[in-house]
Amino acid sequence: MRPFQLARAILGSRPMISWNASKLLPLAAAVLLGAGVGHAQDSGPIDPARLSQIVKVLASDEFAGRAPGGPGEKKTLDYLISQFKAVGLEPGGENGGWTQKVPLVRFQVKDSVVLKVAAGGQIISWRQGQEVMVNTQRPLKRVKIDQAPLVFVGYGISAAERGWDDFKGVDLKGKIAVFLINDPDFEAQPGEEVRGKFGGLAATYYARWTYKFEEAARRGALGALIIHETPGAGYGWSTVIAGNGQTFDIVRAQPDKEKVLMQGWIQREAAAALFARSGVSLAKLKADARKATFEPVLLKGVSLSTDYRITHTRADSQNVIGRLPGAQRPSESIMYGAHWDAYGLGPADASGDKIRRGAVDDAIGLAGMIEIARAFQQGPKPARSIVFAAWTAEEAGLLGSEYYGAHPLQPLETMVANMTMDILQTAGPSRDVVLVGNGQNELEDALAEAAARQNRTLTPDAKPERGLFYRADHFSLAKRGVPVLLLMGLGGGHDLVNGGREAGDRWVADYTARCYHQPCDAWRADWDLRGAAQDVQLLYEMGRSLASSDRWPQWKPGSEFKAVRDRSSAARK
Repeated sequence: MRPFQLARAILGSRPMISWNASKLLPLAAAVLLGAGVGHAQDSGPIDPARLSQIVKVLASDEFAGRAPGGPGEKKTLDYLISQFKAVGLEPGGENGGWTQKVPLVRFQVKDSVVLKVAAGGQIISWRQGQEVMVNTQRPLKRVKIDQAPLVFVGYGISAAERGWDDFKGVDLKGKIAVFLINDPDFEAQPGEEVRGKFGGLAATYYARWTYKFEEAARRGALGALIIHETPGAGYGWSTVIAGNGQTFDIVRAQPDKEKVLMQGWIQREAAAALFARSGVSLAKLKADARKATFEPVLLKGVSLSTDYRITHTRADSQNVIGRLPGAQRPSESIMYGAHWDAYGLGPADASGDKIRRGAVDDAIGLAGMIEIARAFQQGPKPARSIVFAAWTAEEAGLLGSEYYGAHPLQPLETMVANMTMDILQTAGPSRDVVLVGNGQNELEDALAEAAARQNRTLTPDAKPERGLFYRADHFSLAKRGVPVLLLMGLGGGHDLVNGGREAGDRWVADYTARCYHQPCDAWRADWDLRGAAQDVQLLYEMGRSLASSDRWPQWKPGSEFKAVRDRSSAARK
């Protein structure tokens, strides 16, 4: 039996993609020998064994958990640069180099937060970490607010494409804006006009706390408080207070215009009691906020005063950027992204291990990106440029990609697409690929077509209300109009060849409960990365197709990012 026949006999009838016969014989033999992660499969030039080896290095103890500014940063940067060089990329960073400096600021609220609310003739004291959790991302030494009025702005959404405006021209200068979490569709009742307007339970950009704080700053508010409710936020109060008053941001040219003086969260029970003292019902106002006719409500007789000190320290980090210049249209680009940072050293687990290695989150995404770069070098030179970005400070709030979005090294107007890998499953081949962000843009249609060529299907995110689409680095490009695609293993269990959807859901549940952001997220020799290689291959095929064409994927009607992209349409003609 010839090598090709042997491999087909082992693998079944699935079509082989971009393999040559010289590769098939050793891979077929590996299958017959039961060679773990190196099993043959229809992942084209993406090698599961190489994915595993790259993760093994990046998640090793020597890298100390890859924290930005930590002891492992230089080693991480040097390794990524060496890999980019080895696969034949050119430097894509600043000044002809491999990196882009990302100036970061670490903010820490001091323990003695004083926050008092005057309401109904009484003074109520709120405790940091109990009723509220506040901070600032302005580089100040002290935050002092004296008797600022509070204005309830509903969900705080201004979305022209959905015919929605919660603000109605309200003047927020000198005031504290109080928001509901999520969007008005999340709790919409049957028969309500808003039902379906924001995608049902699927979270939109407007549902995210980041959008609400940004909108408050854009409208000149002095501060912003979001009412915390676990279902709408997607996490409990323990997550809100987990940072213990510590936050990070990029260095901004005008932080007083881009950030409110005080931002934070308030427990639902504390908010409801405050509203009652002002003579209004939070439950009724929530129902009112689900109507397009909602008007902001000034909480009568209520004011907020606070006084707390903060520290801020500068800590620069680096993005690593590699580039394969386009042969014909180098200013047009397709970008692949993954984040290099993890959580560094933390509290010891039960075994005494302190290193949070980030093997699945997201060394495996970096490995996929390096393998895609290798695959591109094996084929003809693309007409458009291919950019490979390893981001810093994702875990601190997508900050490396956010800085790139504000200071791009390739024009965003002519960036065809960004494709991001952030957590890939390690449980073997699957019959499907899980899509995060269903209904956003035409890249998902291309993903479905590529999956079909692997005899696989596309499955939407199992819990879109968690808003995973807005919680990875591609989002920094999306909100600036670049069409994006995210592969994230937390989007729902894959339909695994071995065990089906039930086994896929078990993998997600186990990883999330035990290893996510914990020392347990470490490389394992018994991983089966054939499924991860399948997913990486999909993105490679999509990028290769786009790079050799003149197509420009579009945002779909109703997407909150379509209008941003449309404003730069002239640059793509």
